[in-house]
Amino acid sequence: MKHRQPSTSENAFFIREIPVDNDVILAPMDGFSDYPFRSICRKLGSGLSYTEFVRAEDVLKGNKQTQQKLYYAEDERPVIFQLYGDNIDTLVKAALHIQKLNPDMIDINMGCPTKSVTQRGAGAGLLRTPIKIARLFRRLTAVLDVPVSAKMRIGWDDDYQPYKLIAKIVEENGGALLAVHGRTKKQGYHGRANWDAIAEIRQIISIPLLGNGDVRTVADIERMKSYTGCDGVMIGRGAIANPWIFSRRERHSIPPEEVYKLMRLHLRRNVTFYGEDLGVILFRKNAVQYLAPYSIPREKRKRLLTSKTLNDFLNTLEEIYQLFMVKGNNTKEQIISLT
Repeated sequence: MKHRQPSTSENAFFIREIPVDNDVILAPMDGFSDYPFRSICRKLGSGLSYTEFVRAEDVLKGNKQTQQKLYYAEDERPVIFQLYGDNIDTLVKAALHIQKLNPDMIDINMGCPTKSVTQRGAGAGLLRTPIKIARLFRRLTAVLDVPVSAKMRIGWDDDYQPYKLIAKIVEENGGALLAVHGRTKKQGYHGRANWDAIAEIRQIISIPLLGNGDVRTVADIERMKSYTGCDGVMIGRGAIANPWIFSRRERHSIPPEEVYKLMRLHLRRNVTFYGEDLGVILFRKNAVQYLAPYSIPREKRKRLLTSKTLNDFLNTLEEIYQLFMVKGNNTKEQIISLT
């Protein structure tokens, strides 16, 4: 497997003593930043590997799905486990428990806008309880051996945006890194991200800052860094269809052969990790994103997305790939080898 691409930025940074080799980072996303996809993004250049979030209570129960979400490979490091919950004691106990798995950091989710999470005071719901956040970070940083970080939104809605207060609380209570999604809980994933808020946070904290929101192109990466002064740029939805963005390559520049090759690799990793039945089913959402730029005949798209076995999926994918192969193509563009 080819080594990940070195950072093209002069601003790769350190989180305390932990070196981060690229300033573009895959965001933790429930249902997407699992081991198969996350490991591919890391090889393509993502500077950190955040797991999907796990519920503190499920950690303590020994939930099998939670254990699977916390799986990582050594070559992914730095690896960050992300926890969510609303009870300080439970979060601290869960953090101590997963620290035994030797992550490089533990992150507290203060950004998930999902109602089932926020209505119990977790995720973005924590933003409404600044004192609890202060107590939580004070406890975590006192008992853990690894650094603690946070990923947050800028507030609950238009009327409650305590992002500067929360950022200072995280730093003053031992937080080592802060990632900020420039939207409120109410916005969800709609509307424009507020980069001004990220820039304001940069002016008042000295720990590394990651900016997140409305980054879909290579040009957006540099624009956000220049506008906000953040140390790194976190990309979520924009990376699902274009994991090559971590190598600073635009989606339109990726030849069909490379897309085909990466899809096969991703699918096989899914099957190895989840088993054939579930691995194929879970890959369908990724396949939709990889193939979004192409006009695929309806019957072939339907057949691909209803395939139930690895062989059926690969055979249909091969047929689709042949539709986009330009015979006699003499392109000299190097194809990144991930196998």
